[in-house]
Formats: sequence, structure tokens, C-alpha cells
Amino acid sequence: MDKNVQEERFMEVIKFTPPLYKQRYQFIKDLVGKYKPKKVADLGCADCTLLWMLKFCSCIEVLAGLDICENVMKEKMHRLYPLPGDYLQPAERSLTVTLHHGSVADKDPCMLGFDLITCIELIEHLEESELEKFPEVVFGFMAPAMVVISTPNSEFNPLLPGVTPFRHPDHKFEWNREEFQSWALNVARCYNYSVEFTGVGLPPTGMEDVGFCTQIGMFVRKYSQTSETAHFEKPTKAAYKTIFKAVYPSLKDEKYLQIAVVSEVVFTAQVIKRSLMNHFNSEHEEYSDGPVEIKSKFQHSKNCVSEDLENLAVEKCMEPSVSGNVVYIPLTKIFSFPKVNQLCGTFEKLCKLITGKVTLSSDGSAMVVDTEQENEEN
Repeated sequence: MDKNVQEERFMEVIKFTPPLYKQRYQFIKDLVGKYKPKKVADLGCADCTLLWMLKFCSCIEVLAGLDICENVMKEKMHRLYPLPGDYLQPAERSLTVTLHHGSVADKDPCMLGFDLITCIELIEHLEESELEKFPEVVFGFMAPAMVVISTPNSEFNPLLPGVTPFRHPDHKFEWNREEFQSWALNVARCYNYSVEFTGVGLPPTGMEDVGFCTQIGMFVRKYSQTSETAHFEKPTKAAYKTIFKAVYPSLKDEKYLQIAVVSEVVFTAQVIKRSLMNHFNSEHEEYSDGPVEIKSKFQHSKNCVSEDLENLAVEKCMEPSVSGNVVYIPLTKIFSFPKVNQLCGTFEKLCKLITGKVTLSSDGSAMVVDTEQENEEN
């Protein structure tokens, strides 16, 4: 049975708003918002709900999940795939999400180099032999900058009807606050971490002495990982099986950057063209009942750049020009638009990305746009 479903059944009398499991996930999400880690791993990720929440955090570039139960991950891992909108509007950051099948008692180099590792309601599911190996694997081998561990507070259990003896049938133990803190402080000392204690799930009024329903330890590594302090023990053979990997489209990938830039340039050119044609059409309406010579003068002004237009573009004219059925829009004008400027960074980058993707003047200084479609619309 899903541990969150089992938990909610026990919480029928004491109502947590939002539900306790959501409070735990929100605690992690708030922590990520505060410390901005780039690489985050969730050990015991189960149905991947926390990973799904974290994939929307803009600071995270690598997300990894590990669980001993492959089927539970596979049931919901489809939520971690990129959505159509991720391709239509790629994010500036890169993001890779990976799921591994394996035990937290085993070492695998794929879990090295993470900024934050979360273990939400995990340790109480471990056998005694696994719990003994857990600190060396997580704090000694993985050695992230921060580790967050949550586990049930057994002192709260008498307030939960039906809890006999543990909250979940798969729990091997449930510690009170003194037991958890003693274990955590010992781990912190052994692996050079500091640890602070907090929790989620407030007790009812008048029963504050039992503490939080879920107790949480936040471990922070005391030193910066360097070549002298890093652990070089790296198993040559992978211990985990990768069952899922998704690489999200990103503007850091030139393929997606080019698509975004071309799309924005075409849109910007259409905006400029429409503005220019509306201006000409309003002038045409103003003089439409006037003498023939005035209308003729308007036609001449509309086509005044038809002669030697390319030379005009070379002179870096910032204003668009009309010649016959085409509009010439200088790339310098397009580059001046904030969104195009932000995407490209430099004018040279703009020219490189759109060359061969849009129609340019012979000297490459202006974009050529047909006016016929505009005339048909008007």
C-alpha cells in the first residue's frame, strides 16, 4: 500500500491541512527555493511526487530518484517527461531527470556530486543491516553539501488512532525525538556535518509536548569538497539500474535556441511589417479622394526606396522600407527588440542563428518580408 495513502487513513481524527505528506514535500521545495541547489537527488523517491514538484524549480539542472521498488516508480514516472509547452518555449536552464532502481545500502558513482539529497520517510523502512550502511553511503560516499532526513516521531503516535505498533506495515522501527537526534548527531560527528532539527505536522493545542508528527534533520557539510577532501572510492561497476531518463529542451542547446530565435525574429518582423503597412494604408485612405497628382505622390513615397535599396540597408538604416510587394526590415531594428536581444546576446549571434532560416537581402543586412498576405488581410 502507498505510504501516503496509509498515512492519511491514520490521520482521520487529527486533520493536517495541507495533508502531512504535502507539508513534507513543501518543506523541501521551500528549502530548494532558499538555497538554490543545482543537483538534487531523492532517495526512496517512490511514486516520484517530490521529483515532479521539484522539476518546476528553476535553479535545478539535475534531478535523480532512487528506489528499491521499480514498479512503484514506473507507475508515475511518465509525469517527469517534458510537456509540449517545454518544447514550444524552452527554458534557459538545462534539466535532466533520471530514475534509478537500487538500494541506499549500495554505492554507485551516478550519485556523486549532488548539492542536496533528500530522504523523506525512508530510514524507517530500512532493515538493520541497511541502516548500518546508510550513513557511509550517503554521508561518506555521496557526501552532498546538504542532506535532509525525515522520519516519524513515535511520541506523536498515541494521538493517531489505529497505529499498532507503527504507522505503516513496512516500518522496521519508529524513533522518538531523543533516539533520532542521538543517531543524527553521531552521524554528523563521524562525517563532519552539522545538523539542525525541526519538523512538520503540529500537534493539537495543549499537546505541544509530543513535538512534530514528522521530525526532520537538516545536515550541512562543514567543509567545501576539494580534491584533497573528496572521496576517491568509486566502484567500477554500477550498482543501480537506470529505468528512466529525460533531457528537457533548453536554450543552452543551440538547436532549441535557434528555433526560439527564428520564431521570435519572424514574429517581430511581422509586427514591424504590420505597423508599417497600417501607416501606409492610413495615408492612402487620407489621400484616396484627392487629386491624381497627390495619389501619385503617395505611390512614389511608398516605392521611394526601390532604387538601390540594398545600398540603403548596407548603410545600416534602422528603419524598415517598402519596395513593391516586399518590406525590408534591417536586422539592427529587429535586434533592438528586447526579447530578440535577450535571446541572442550579440548581433553576430543573431545573424548566425537566422542565416538560412529566413529570407535576407543580398548583403544579409535586412530581412525580406512579403506584403501580399498583409494586403489580402486588409
